[in-house]
Amino acid sequence: MNDGVIPNLLQAERNFYTTSSCGVCGKASINAIRTVGSFEAQLWDREPLNASLILCLPDILVNQQQTFACTGGLHAAALFNEEGEVLLVREDVGRHNALDKLSGAALPAKMLPLSHSILLLSGRASFELVQKAAMSGIPVIAAVGAPSSLAVSPAEEFGITLIGFLRNNRFNIYSATHRIKIPVHKNTYQG
Repeated sequence: MNDGVIPNLLQAERNFYTTSSCGVCGKASINAIRTVGSFEAQLWDREPLNASLILCLPDILVNQQQTFACTGGLHAAALFNEEGEVLLVREDVGRHNALDKLSGAALPAKMLPLSHSILLLSGRASFELVQKAAMSGIPVIAAVGAPSSLAVSPAEEFGITLIGFLRNNRFNIYSATHRIKIPVHKNTYQG
């Protein structure tokens, strides 16, 4: 810096807009964000999952959420195997970020495709989360919250079992019901 020179800091100011949003906002159509992945539409060649296993998943997840236990303010995405054992759990302030972290951890662990996994979301299931799950080959998505109306369509299209409102010993199935063994012939299970 030269003596006697005073920089004009107002001209040096830089402003950035960053977001961790889903990517839907500002798009003219849902097709503008639709992607195709190499693992989508994986066939389920296993026995259907027992509804009782699905009901246990939220309690298992809560016990795995260390940061949530301290803060009460984080979302989580968890992968389970067909026996209900935890494979991976990731937490973040954003639902999308939690799933991105989970997928990111599965890649170097050479777990992809995740065709024999169950994805549990601590919040609601959106179009983008279903799309991300399809891209990783995940055949079953369970959400503690509601699925958005836009989430059901790609779940049906990709053959993904989509479960919502998984809490209070009950859940709803929105697509691909054949993967869940329910003792009563309904699309809502209450244990």
